[in-house]
Amino acid sequence: MTDSTSPAPIRIAIVGHGNLGRGVELAVSACPDMTTVGVFTRRDPASVQPAVAGTEVFAIADLLDRADSVDVAILCGGSKSDLPQQGPELASHFNTVDSFDTHAEIPAYFAAVDEAARTGRRTALISTGWDPGLFSINRLFGEAILPRGETYTFWGSGLSQGHSDAVRRIPGVAAAVQYTHPSPKAIEQVRSGVLPELSTREKHTRECFVVLAEGADPAVVREAITGMPHYFEPFETTVHFVSAEELARDHSTMPHGGFVVRSGATGPDHTQLIEYRLELASNPEFTASVLVAYARATHRLYQQQRYGAVTPFDVAPGLLSPKSPAELRTALL
Repeated sequence: MTDSTSPAPIRIAIVGHGNLGRGVELAVSACPDMTTVGVFTRRDPASVQPAVAGTEVFAIADLLDRADSVDVAILCGGSKSDLPQQGPELASHFNTVDSFDTHAEIPAYFAAVDEAARTGRRTALISTGWDPGLFSINRLFGEAILPRGETYTFWGSGLSQGHSDAVRRIPGVAAAVQYTHPSPKAIEQVRSGVLPELSTREKHTRECFVVLAEGADPAVVREAITGMPHYFEPFETTVHFVSAEELARDHSTMPHGGFVVRSGATGPDHTQLIEYRLELASNPEFTASVLVAYARATHRLYQQQRYGAVTPFDVAPGLLSPKSPAELRTALL
């Protein structure tokens, strides 16, 4: 409970209620300086079971009617189809945070969201989470600190939410999950400090477990998956067709993780390594926790009249914390 001198809690709208949206519910409930206005869904609100008791559920069509009671809208849709439409549309009315993760499309997405947010005099933070997001920041740190070197990013082994969502949207797919696996040989080369040149295919493989819709042609579905630009086409991809029962039994958890390594020289005799690693028991819950921390920062940037689109590169670390600058200097510096 806050005292009379404490600022009002940051009011969060959760747009979408899949695994990520449920994770955002849990993350907001752990933050005393935040409160959930409600979940806004395309489904029948009566059919949605909130992750936190007492969370109200509304139709997404009702979101604009509650604009005055929302400080930040956290967008929990997928990068393949949802966010390219929702991001620019909502950024003209709300301060927003999202996890758009199609790396090759980030510049174009940023431009679309930036135009909308500037027009609406709002602040819209795009592409946060752990990659893009925390890993992006660590890539930047590595290059800035060790300018003579190479950066390597490895994902997995783990279940990718965005890639799984992309597979599920293919016609003929009833359900699916996708795993990314790093190459042990590539990891060993990188950690040895030899600065190997590695292609995309040499660093990772992808593995899909797919439940076919009735009447679907497995060959057509396999080709649609392996040929998908950005997601699967650059990788060696294996597709397994399984039953719904097998998928539910063996692939219901969502672990993930990975690491960023910067290998670089600081003189003629010394190669230095910087490594940042994540091991995640629940990919969506961790990603949601990052989104919520950046929602706090987005609210503060809006109060500073920093309108338009921003990325994690534009956010000072202190803005993520509920602690004051003085508290941070005392406790963490």
